[in-house]
Amino acid sequence: MALLPILSYPDPRLHTVAKPVTLVDDRIRALAADMLETMYDAKGVGLAATQVNVHERMLVLDVSEERNQPQVLINPELVWASDDRVKNEEGCLSVPGIFDGVERPSRVKVQALNEHGESVTIEADGLLSICIQHEMDHLMGKVFVEYLSVLKRMRIKSKLHKAQRELER
Repeated sequence: MALLPILSYPDPRLHTVAKPVTLVDDRIRALAADMLETMYDAKGVGLAATQVNVHERMLVLDVSEERNQPQVLINPELVWASDDRVKNEEGCLSVPGIFDGVERPSRVKVQALNEHGESVTIEADGLLSICIQHEMDHLMGKVFVEYLSVLKRMRIKSKLHKAQRELER
């Protein structure tokens, strides 16, 4: 397993729409393992392949307290979302240090393949629902800050550019 570099907003590659995985094989399983290792190392609860510059429809997540319930979702498809919505504070490994409120459906149902190529259906609420929706947005080329006002996005870009310049000194 290996740690993968995570793209940082506003990197244009984060806006790439991911293509479906055509074959669940050892390459995909190795990528999933590397993504999980990267997510755990970065103290995240989810990571989409897009964030590590792999533009295939795959995400990993683990919202458990013990950090011992990893899930791999390949070619996830939203099959149902509740009409009731909830606003929660979200953050993102690609937008370090930034947290803001995003409104989403409170419950979702998703179908996907797991790392063995088996079909799985997940009915989610709470943090799992938010995480799945957030990571699926990445697969569509959308970063959570795009739900925010233009002014907030400009401030976030400015803050991240400043932090990057300080790192380069």
